Amino acid sequence: MNKIIKGDQVVVIAGKDKGKQGQVVRVLGDKVVVEGVNVVKRHQKPNPMRGVEGGIVAKEMPLAISNVAIFNPETNKADRVGIKLIEGEGKIKRVRVFKSNGSVIGA
Repeated sequence: MNKIIKGDQVVVIAGKDKGKQGQVVRVLGDKVVVEGVNVVKRHQKPNPMRGVEGGIVAKEMPLAISNVAIFNPETNKADRVGIKLIEGEGKIKRVRVFKSNGSVIGA
């Protein structure tokens, strides 16, 4: 189970965008793409077959997953993630929890 998944609200804890918050758009192995963070400008060639216009476009680039921490809305701070095993309905379920207060993430 990954500690940071698509849709999580995260805070950048290192790098040029330190302190910025955003939602995880994609997880690419050990990198994440965060909405509105690490935005760069790239030159785009026009492609009439795909209907893509040329020009300079701004796009979000991946960040190392170690440079982001999940945002805890209860404490309004960045937090670490732990995994807890919960028993229910005859099955053992793994859930993500905040390390600071032990509350379940996404519940």
